[in-house]
Amino acid sequence: MIIGILKEKAPEKRVVLTPEIIKLLVNLGTQVFIEKGAGDAAYYYDSDYKNSGAETKDAKTILDQSDILLKVNSFSPEEIKSLKKGQVVLGTLQPFTDSGAVKELVKKQLTSFSMELVPRISRAQSMDILSSQATVAGYKAVLDAAFHLPRFFPMFMSAAGTIKPAKVLILGAGVAGLQALAISRKLGSVVEVFDVRSAVKEEVKSLGGKFVEVEGAAEDAAAGGYAVEQSEEYKKKQGELIQSHALKSDVVICTAQIPGKKAPVLVKKATVEGMKAGSVIVDLAASTGGNCELTQNAKIIVHNKVTIIGNSDYPSDMPGDASAMFAKNVFNFLKLMISEKGELNLNFEDEIIKGTCLTHNGEIMNERVKNTIK
Repeated sequence: MIIGILKEKAPEKRVVLTPEIIKLLVNLGTQVFIEKGAGDAAYYYDSDYKNSGAETKDAKTILDQSDILLKVNSFSPEEIKSLKKGQVVLGTLQPFTDSGAVKELVKKQLTSFSMELVPRISRAQSMDILSSQATVAGYKAVLDAAFHLPRFFPMFMSAAGTIKPAKVLILGAGVAGLQALAISRKLGSVVEVFDVRSAVKEEVKSLGGKFVEVEGAAEDAAAGGYAVEQSEEYKKKQGELIQSHALKSDVVICTAQIPGKKAPVLVKKATVEGMKAGSVIVDLAASTGGNCELTQNAKIIVHNKVTIIGNSDYPSDMPGDASAMFAKNVFNFLKLMISEKGELNLNFEDEIIKGTCLTHNGEIMNERVKNTIK
């Protein structure tokens, strides 16, 4: 079996597999082709890949000859159209927002796996790219906030007087939020965390944060640990509480997202306009609309002397470690599909393979995606 790795389009800097992981795949009996320069932006070079057993090829050769094609991000329409029936593609295919690509995958009768769809079960934790990349995003978001904040994060006591610690409000206690909490505390700030899921309360407390809770939140065990849509009454109470805490904060880090839907707006324009001059908002949900009403994706703006950073792509800013984590997730998934002879073995009886499969034999396989695409 030939595994093909394609180069990502700028501004993406990550690469889907690292030389270390390719060595493991070669040891499993597979052949690996990688596009020339695919790892350069992540500081993994062609010589490193060759030493690990990979062969560098041009994109056309990889598209033509590979049994399974890998990317960090989704495949372009041109790439999909150039593929043959029966080939397998894997990446973060954005099935809830890119219905056109999903339909093209169905039309070409390609088997595709979207790594965002990996089931949230214990056995699949080592394949969870959303969690690994959210760890990077939460870490980087705090550093970016500290860089833009015109005040110290920690308390300082000196002959010149005492500097009070910064106050940080984190919206969403998923992996990114909890990582942001941990880093904010290490930098010495006082941290409050809001989340609709009561189950994360103890995690927040264990990391030194104060949990901000609005009673009456709807929770759904079938959502796999993700947040779900809330009632209008709850949203009203939530908005009032978030506003009161945001107005006292120096930094607000937004991480709240609902899979397959627009990010909930938690920080209104009026809230921003009431915040302290010099305050910073970092919005990790920018690509799905943003938790802040004023967020602009991939842009830094200043509104009423408050800096708003819309960035959903922090992992690409730390491409070395982010790629290493992503690659390990992908390898753990690929192992489920590689036979003892190094051949492709798609066992749809395995709940992880079945749950992660987006399209197969001209059909959409994932029920959640099927229900969102008309």
